[in-house]
Amino acid sequence: MAAEDRRAGDPETQERFRLLAELPEGPGRERIRQEIICAWLPMAHRLAARYRNRGEALEDLRQIAAVGLVSAVDRFDPARSRAFVPFAVPTITGEIKRHFRDHMWAVHVPRRIQNLRNAVRLATAELGGEGAPASLAKLVEHTGLTEDEVRQGSEALYGFSALSLDAETATDVGSALGDLLGAPDGAFDLVLDREMAKSGILSLDEREKQVLYLRFFRGMTQSAIAAELGISQVHVSRLITGACRQIRENAVHKPAQMSTRPQQPSPQLEAPPRGPPPSVG
Repeated sequence: MAAEDRRAGDPETQERFRLLAELPEGPGRERIRQEIICAWLPMAHRLAARYRNRGEALEDLRQIAAVGLVSAVDRFDPARSRAFVPFAVPTITGEIKRHFRDHMWAVHVPRRIQNLRNAVRLATAELGGEGAPASLAKLVEHTGLTEDEVRQGSEALYGFSALSLDAETATDVGSALGDLLGAPDGAFDLVLDREMAKSGILSLDEREKQVLYLRFFRGMTQSAIAAELGISQVHVSRLITGACRQIRENAVHKPAQMSTRPQQPSPQLEAPPRGPPPSVG
C-alpha cells in the first residue's frame, strides 16, 4: 500500500483530517467526514478481499471493513500522527477478525483456542511454502508454542464450521452422520435404581420379599396374594407399603456405593418355594 501511504501524508489528506478535528458538529463537518470515508473506501475493500473464501460473502466482508474504516476515521487524531494508513489498517482488519471470531464459528470457542488455531494455520502455510513438512516438532519450533498448544490449535483448524447431521460419513457410503449419534439408554437408569434399592431389599424379612415378588413380579392383586398366603388383604397392603417405604428411605439415607470392583449379583426377588404359606406373625 505504498501509494496509500503517500496519500495519507499528502497535504490534501492532512487538511481534511485537520478540518474534521476542528469543525463543530454540523453539515459541514459531516460532509468532510463523508469525503474522507469515500476516499479511503477502496483500501477497506482491498483489505476485505484478503479474507474471501473463508465462509463469508465478499460483499458482507466489504461492509464490515467499511464499518472499521468509519471507526478509524472517527478516532484518528492528526495532531498525533501524520500517517492515516498505519492507524486505519489494524482497525479495519481487527473489525473483520472480530466478525469471524464472534459470528462465524458454529459453536463458541474460547479466544485462546482461536488464537492458537490462527498461529498454527499461518505456520502451516509458511512451512508449506518453504517446502518443509508441517510436523508437530516443526510447528512447535516455528510458532514458539508448546506441543500441547500446537495440538489444541491443530484440532481447531477444522472446527470453524459444523457438519450437517445429514452429511455422509467417510467410512460408510450412504450412511448419514446423524445415524452414528447415540441416544439415551433407559437401561442405565434401571441399573442405578436397582443398585439404590439393593441394600433396602436385603434389609426386608422373608415375608415382605415374598409379598413384593408376588405383587410386582408376578402381577398378582392384593386379594390374590392374601388368598395364597392365607392372610388378610389389609395385611398385604400394610406389608407392601412398609416394605416400599423402607426401601425408599434406605436409598435416600444410605445411597449405594458404586465401585469398579466386581460386584455380587443384585439381590433378586425370586419366587418362594411352593408349599404351605408361612404362618402369619
